[in-house]
Amino acid sequence: MASDQHLLTYFTTMDNQGSIIVRDTPKLDLDLYISNYQGRSCFERLLLIGQCSVPLCVDALKAAIAEAKSGKDIQRYRDAWECMRIAAPDEPEAVFDQAWVTSTEKSNKVETHRLEAELKGYKNNLVKESIRIGHRDLGEHLEAIGDLNAASETYIKMRPDASTQAHIQDVGKHIISIMLQKGDWPGVSGNINKVLLNGSSEQQNADQPYQKIVSGLALLGSSKYYDAAKCFLETGDSTIAQQHNDIISLNDIATYGGLLALASMDRQELQSRLLDNSSFRTYLELEPHVRKAVAMFVNGRYSSCLAILESYQADYLLDIYLQKHVFTLFSQIRSKCIIQYFVPFSCVTLDTMNAAFAKPGESIEAELVSMIKSGTLNARINTIDKLLVAVSVNPRAATQKKALDTAKNYENEALERIRRMSLASAGLEVKGSHKIGGNSLPGVGDIWYESGRGQVVPSESAA
Repeated sequence: MASDQHLLTYFTTMDNQGSIIVRDTPKLDLDLYISNYQGRSCFERLLLIGQCSVPLCVDALKAAIAEAKSGKDIQRYRDAWECMRIAAPDEPEAVFDQAWVTSTEKSNKVETHRLEAELKGYKNNLVKESIRIGHRDLGEHLEAIGDLNAASETYIKMRPDASTQAHIQDVGKHIISIMLQKGDWPGVSGNINKVLLNGSSEQQNADQPYQKIVSGLALLGSSKYYDAAKCFLETGDSTIAQQHNDIISLNDIATYGGLLALASMDRQELQSRLLDNSSFRTYLELEPHVRKAVAMFVNGRYSSCLAILESYQADYLLDIYLQKHVFTLFSQIRSKCIIQYFVPFSCVTLDTMNAAFAKPGESIEAELVSMIKSGTLNARINTIDKLLVAVSVNPRAATQKKALDTAKNYENEALERIRRMSLASAGLEVKGSHKIGGNSLPGVGDIWYESGRGQVVPSESAA
């Protein structure tokens, strides 16, 4: 077992490196959680949990080392081992397995040389399909050993030999896989449309879950929460989506869709796009707390909604795609709850607001001040009577402004109509030429301006 001193040293190092440290015990069961994933996502999630979660650190690092040694990426093993060496030096996994590293390096070099020789032979034979497959096999090998830049270049070389739409889609998915691992969100967004370009309607329907998942992740990574929420809510068939568990799981789709929708959509959209969405209900059944939180918000039970989300905050902070956005999303959801709670009232006591939204013994007055200054909350605080007072709009001034705007728009439209009628009555309309086979552009040479007289005179060609 790792000593407290070793863990303290380890998490102090992680904190100094800018990692988010999660001290609360998450609700997830590590074994069940990681069984939802396969491939690259499995290791990345284990390593993140090992670097951030105090209660699950050692178990996650052990699983990450085992996952790394089941593959061919030596750098992944080194990263997981380096964490284990500091966090739990007394564990058997903290001993560096030099024999495995040497053996894996040798086999990787042999496999790389073999695939490059095969590809060279295919190029000499000038068989396009063989060349494409050769590039694909070499790219997949380079990706498996962690050489992402070389793998990306190899996948790009597949494009000239892609002769069918299926081949083009295969190239696009391989390139997107590399960009997801690098976190290149603009690159993912730029390539995702190529996957479904010119495909049949049946193929597009089959690839819709993949497109929505990848687009949603790219938009989430770019902090475009509303558009990302729509993508996850439109994922569609869960059976097809489950095939992409090397990226995210069905549980993640429910969590991402619910949180992003709560942060960016109003009550009506939440009801129609999420709660009444029959295709998304399959995902919500896997994460019932997300559905419950959304329902609480829609029904006006804002404090209960926030309590549910806060109880799962540790889980969200251990997600590779969600971690960087958790605090922003929670802040936006909390602000929405406060605003919606205050809408029906002209004034509310600060004690009532504290009872609904503040932690025991704390006050949200500073938070309300911040919201008022930023323009998020249209209210003011009466510090004498301890009231939050709504700033009502003067209905008379609003009506007058609306009337003035209407009169101004009418005046502008009338002037445009008079100008148009004057041009028409003066015969100054430029009409297109109806010549067939000529090189002249429509209207060119039909009229000319006589300098110095301020008069437009028909030209000889027009006459």
